[in-house]
Amino acid sequence: MTAFRWLTAMAWIVAMSIPGQHAQVCADSPKRIVLVAGKPSHPPRMHEFNAGVQILAKCLQSFDEGNNDIDLDVVYALNGWPRDESMLLQADAVIFYMDGGGGHEVVQESGRRLQLIDALTKKGVGIGCMHYAVEIVPDQAGKEFQRWIGGHYEHMFSCNPIWEPEFSQFPVHPITRGVRPFQIKDEWYFNMRFVNDIPGNQASDTSSGVFVPILVATPIDDVRDGPYVYPAGPYPHIEANKGRAESMMWAIERPDGGRGFGFTGGHFHDNWGNDEFRKVVLNACLWLAKVEVPADGVPSKLAPQELEWNLDPKK
Repeated sequence: MTAFRWLTAMAWIVAMSIPGQHAQVCADSPKRIVLVAGKPSHPPRMHEFNAGVQILAKCLQSFDEGNNDIDLDVVYALNGWPRDESMLLQADAVIFYMDGGGGHEVVQESGRRLQLIDALTKKGVGIGCMHYAVEIVPDQAGKEFQRWIGGHYEHMFSCNPIWEPEFSQFPVHPITRGVRPFQIKDEWYFNMRFVNDIPGNQASDTSSGVFVPILVATPIDDVRDGPYVYPAGPYPHIEANKGRAESMMWAIERPDGGRGFGFTGGHFHDNWGNDEFRKVVLNACLWLAKVEVPADGVPSKLAPQELEWNLDPKK
């Protein structure tokens, strides 16, 4: 990292630590939602982070253009960490859709990026993580992710089966507005390492804030036993909770005034074509930025051909 970039980053952290600094900058500005897409990975039509982020951005921008009561500034970065970090400076919400684990973009540069995001959250900025982006190495960022979004995927504790849960009941929450019951096949992770070691399937008042499960379903025994998890299962501690409902999307309102959400779906690109799957995430983006979610949720239309746009070149 160059000396100039280091000094710029440190100056940003200092500025963000001044009481009221973020509020003064953003008081009369549109609500800024920043979507950060990871680098290409996996076979075609899986982990299509760049294409998925652009679908969400288009839907949010169309909603903004058709609603005089809403003023959004929706921006996105493709192929990893933003080259121009200034796009984060006035963010009201930042959503990461990317590969995670030890290669997570947020934990690179010896903790510098982690410090930048932590500074944002301490000023009340919302953080959302989708699919693989909910996974980190606990020793690198476990306490931060629990504080920011209420929980995270932990290798060999959580599991990642491909299955088709039915989401039939929803809590009363802005993120669920207008969302109808749906069932869809995805790599739905569950058994997250939630804050305070809660199971995550019930609303809880935790040390990190008010936790609310959004998408909850009960895996059948075959899902808990396999047939697909990595590393290969079955895991005795997962099997021990047979019959327990699991949270695949959750939200938290933090004591610092910010908000966070985790969404474990998003493995298969074509799922963005499902109206309910798409709506619950679009609603979450608005809620994260403290924008009022419409009573019927965020309306959006996606033509089948739009799922072919902006796909990464893969073999």
